[in-house]
Amino acid sequence: MSYTALYRKFRPLKFEEIVGQEHITKTLKNQIIAGRVGHAYLFNGGRGTGKTSAAKVLARAVNCLNPKDGEPCNECEICKAALSGSLTDIVEMDAASNNSVEDIRLIREEVNFLPTLAKYRVYIIDEVHMLSTGAFNALLKTLEEPPAHVKFILATTEPQKLPATILSRCQRFDFKKISNEDIVKRLEYVAKESNIEITKKALNLIAVLSEGAMRDALSILERCLQDGETNIDEDKIKDLVGIPKLTYVSNIVKAFLEYTIDEAIKAVDIVINEGKDLNNLLWEIIKYVKDILVYKATNKLEIYSKEEIEEIKRLSEETTKERLLYIIMDLSKLENDMKWSSQKSILFQVEIIKLCSEHLIEMHVGNVDKGSKKQGNIADKSKIDNSNFNAENNHKADSNDKKDMNFSKAISGYSEAKGWKNILSDLRQNGKIMLYSNLLKAKAIELNDMVIGISFPEGINAFGKSILEKPENINELSRVVSMEYGKDMKVKLVENVEALPKKEKKEENQLEQMAENLDIPINIIE
Repeated sequence: MSYTALYRKFRPLKFEEIVGQEHITKTLKNQIIAGRVGHAYLFNGGRGTGKTSAAKVLARAVNCLNPKDGEPCNECEICKAALSGSLTDIVEMDAASNNSVEDIRLIREEVNFLPTLAKYRVYIIDEVHMLSTGAFNALLKTLEEPPAHVKFILATTEPQKLPATILSRCQRFDFKKISNEDIVKRLEYVAKESNIEITKKALNLIAVLSEGAMRDALSILERCLQDGETNIDEDKIKDLVGIPKLTYVSNIVKAFLEYTIDEAIKAVDIVINEGKDLNNLLWEIIKYVKDILVYKATNKLEIYSKEEIEEIKRLSEETTKERLLYIIMDLSKLENDMKWSSQKSILFQVEIIKLCSEHLIEMHVGNVDKGSKKQGNIADKSKIDNSNFNAENNHKADSNDKKDMNFSKAISGYSEAKGWKNILSDLRQNGKIMLYSNLLKAKAIELNDMVIGISFPEGINAFGKSILEKPENINELSRVVSMEYGKDMKVKLVENVEALPKKEKKEENQLEQMAENLDIPINIIE
């Protein structure tokens, strides 16, 4: 008997089994019940969030002979044939390996034929953003004038790579990252059905490691079973994925905050000598510092034991939020740099020394650490001439004033986004620290009734831009903005505000509209 991977064995067979996407499954079920199923859908979201599973369920539901409350019965001949893979009327295509014009032309020829057994011929095209330009053009014609018996379900992790002509012809559904709570609940169910004994801490750790992807969570759980043992605890998972013990991570962060380079290097050497992966160590340090910051802001933390929280509390009292934010951003930049370097170890150790150097830290965040063992005036240490220092600061202030004037002139006529402080507060409370910290100096303006523009009067560096341009961060920001406005809103990054069209005064628009409605000539004199 062949072995079936956990993520395939426990793939959802109904909409109600899809984890964490209730906002989507409810809409799809209502469409099926009302008989208003669209001809083309676009399922967008990160890996392992349920896009393909939802597409398969939808394909069965529209063809099911005995649907109930919008769900497929999975018992009729159509559903059974679809589940076994023998139903030719449901076609699954991977655009990553079938992305040519010829592949799409075959579909265009097939759609002219009626389904052989089912009511609809359904095409599920996964990773659709991988199609070539020619293939997109060939697909567009079919999406424009589809036969009544054909449905398309497109799935992608990168919707920004799709042509606007394709996007405008699809009903788009954005699959969000699955919450840790939902992942833990699903893992508990899988563990129970598979006779696996697993601790609560281990479940929480898997949920954190999966980063919102249910498939990744099941894959990690499955890797823990490869040795034949069905008892799983937190240490087993850490050994499996190469995560260092929390004690070592805590010691490294403690060394950062107390500026003890020797202790930091010693703790790093222990971890490296145990064969742990540098990338995993870096990820753990970033996460730990983020948790210290969250605790400092909210006095709340989950997952950790009572003793671990006491240590986090002590560390949070030794430093400031600014210092913690600086460490997170600096290490995140290092994480990105290490991806492209062949000298990862050197880069890592240099960064460790840098974060333990009080003088370098003060240059960036100031001498503000309450728990710092060394207090002093950085100007005295560096022997900076006060007159030159003040002159330079005055020059920078004048430059910033000019930037502010140019910025204010460029956005003249646009209203500031309402509730921007509330939006930032929501991001911080939801744990979106990286997104929150990169928006602190941003300005938000209403480009129109549906779009909020995010701009930066003082500019933004490449790292900050890369954080804000991540699809998941744009989606999260759009969600929070929409909640604040009470309607669906989109968010757009505006790099060059001077290129924005000058907006006319509201009063002039009203007078012109009145003149047009009354057919009375009115001249506006300034």
